[in-house]
Amino acid sequence: MKRKGKIILLCLLLLLTAGLIAFTTSKSSIDDQILSYTVDTKAQNLQLFWKNDKGEALKSIQNLKNYVEGKNLCLTFAMNGGMYNKDFSPQGLFIQNKKTLAVIDTADGNGNFYLKPNGIFYLTIDNTPNICKTTDFIDNGKIKYATQSGPMLVIDGQIHSAFKEGSTNMNIRNGVGILPNNKVVFAMSKTEINFYDFAKYFQSLGCKNALYLDGFVSRTYLPEKKWTQTDGTFGVIIGVTSKSHK
Repeated sequence: MKRKGKIILLCLLLLLTAGLIAFTTSKSSIDDQILSYTVDTKAQNLQLFWKNDKGEALKSIQNLKNYVEGKNLCLTFAMNGGMYNKDFSPQGLFIQNKKTLAVIDTADGNGNFYLKPNGIFYLTIDNTPNICKTTDFIDNGKIKYATQSGPMLVIDGQIHSAFKEGSTNMNIRNGVGILPNNKVVFAMSKTEINFYDFAKYFQSLGCKNALYLDGFVSRTYLPEKKWTQTDGTFGVIIGVTSKSHK
């Protein structure tokens, strides 16, 4: 009986070890595939950018970097924001410093932006971050920044019903979610990923709501993780700045 008990115990230990290895490998592979950055909007300076002081679209992260450095600021993080039109104007709602520069788009159409429900990522004047479905958005005059995009990735804790597990619709993707502690997490896939797996990443972090930003054009500037893509051509750019130490 003692010998049999030892064999059973050994089998259980082997199964537990195998499970831990599988979990660690799975988590590691996701962490390797997704580049993420968490922002405390109450303590950090998160802004949405579009044009420089001359009224010219910034278009690239490099141009944004030059722009903020010209104001004695340091760019610590940047990522392309919501989708844009051919003239690089924001597609759908864009609010900057409480001014509505592009109106909300509630129309129907083709493409990712119109895969309903789409949504809006916004920051209030007291720096509280939010993500909501476009149909739920209310401009109460206290919105400091807002960018519209689509589709929603996670809605009330559930993955968008249009996404299929195992889908072969693969692309580089980036998005934004609100964490349970009300901090904002930005994420971009380093390699091609389908919508379901990308949404599941935000869901696994506890995000009740997450919004897709864009696809193959996506770029991220994050020096602290040795990821410094400064090229690209965009409309809205999301940036976090700090005072320059020069």
